[in-house]
Amino acid sequence: MRIAFHAPLKPPDAPIPSGDRRIARLLIKALRHANHTVDLASRLRTRDATGSLARQARLAEIAGRLAARYLAAIRSERRPRPDLWFTYHLYYKAPDLVGPLVADALGIPYVVAEASVAHKRAGGPWDPGHRATLAALARADLVIGLNPHDRALVEPCLAAGARYLDLPPFLEIDPAPVQPSAGGPVQLLAVGMMRAGDKLASYRVLGAALASVPGDWRLTVVGDGPARPAVAAALAPLADRVDWRGALDADALAEAYRDADILVWPAVNEAFGMALLEAQAAGRPVIAGDGGGVPAIVRDGETGLLTPVGDAAAFADAAARLIADRALRQRLGARAAQTVRDRHALPAAATTLDAALLSLVSRPK
Repeated sequence: MRIAFHAPLKPPDAPIPSGDRRIARLLIKALRHANHTVDLASRLRTRDATGSLARQARLAEIAGRLAARYLAAIRSERRPRPDLWFTYHLYYKAPDLVGPLVADALGIPYVVAEASVAHKRAGGPWDPGHRATLAALARADLVIGLNPHDRALVEPCLAAGARYLDLPPFLEIDPAPVQPSAGGPVQLLAVGMMRAGDKLASYRVLGAALASVPGDWRLTVVGDGPARPAVAAALAPLADRVDWRGALDADALAEAYRDADILVWPAVNEAFGMALLEAQAAGRPVIAGDGGGVPAIVRDGETGLLTPVGDAAAFADAAARLIADRALRQRLGARAAQTVRDRHALPAAATTLDAALLSLVSRPK
C-alpha cells in the first residue's frame, strides 16, 4: 500500500541526528521492508518548547493550509493518493496537526506510532497541544506503542474499535558481535546528546557514580551539544580517565560499541534509549537507570544491570561489579546480543507492522 508518513517532532530527513530521527527512519525502513511505498507527506515541525499560545495557534493555522494544499495536490493528481496516514511521535509539545485533517478528508485509516499523554498540561500553556494530541488519538484507528510505559494513559484516549499494539523497539542488526579485547583497562562507553534537562541530569549521575568506582577502567563519551561545558564539569572528577569523541556517524558509533566492554547510562527520564539497544546488539552489557521503557529492552541480571533512577551509589556498585567480573560481562553481553536478535530485529518489526496495517485497509468500512 502507499503510506503517507509524518513526524511532527522532527522529520526523518532533518540534518541534525537524534534518537527521534533514528526511530522515524527505522519505521520507514520497516514499512518498506514489508513492500509498502512510503511518502514523506509533511515536514512541518510542530514543536513548541516554551508553551507559547501564539505559536501554537500559528502552527495550527499553518497545518490547516498545508493539509489543504496536500489534498489539492492529490485531487489534481500531482501527488499520489495514500491508502493510510502514519504519524510518528506526538505529544503535547509536538502534536499532529496535519494527519487527522487529511485522514478525515480522504476517509483513510490514521495510525500513530509512539504517543504520550500528559493530562497535567490541560489548561496550562500547552493546552492547545494537549487537546490536539487527545483529538488525534481519538481519531486514530491504531496506536503503536514503542514504550510500554505510555500505554496506561494513551489507551483510554482511543475511540471504540481502535487498537493499541505494543511493538518492541527494533534495529537493523549488524553481523555477529565480536568479543572485546581482554587486555588493558575495562572500556566504559556513554552515548548521549549533551543538552539541558534529562540528558545533562544523566551525565551528572554518571560523573557522581564513576568518581567512586575503583579498578582499571576508562570512559569514552560519545555525544555533543549546547550543554557540553556542563557535561565536562559533571565528569571533571574522572579527570584523565575520560576520552571525548564528540558526535559520531553510524559507522564510527558501531566501532565505538565494538571497542567497549560496558555501556553505562543512568537514563534519567529516558523513553527507552536506542543506544542501550545498539550496545546490546553489539554484545555489550548495559548498566542503566530502571525507569520509563528501559526495563522493556534491558533485562536486569540477564542482559545488563538496572539501578534506581538517579541513585549514583547504586549505579557505582553495579559498575564496580561488572568492571571486576569479566565472566559476568561476557555472559550478559552474549545474552544481550541474542535477545536483540530474537526480539528487536527489523524484519520481525516489519512483519508485525505489515499485518496490523493491512488489517486496517482490508476491513469493511
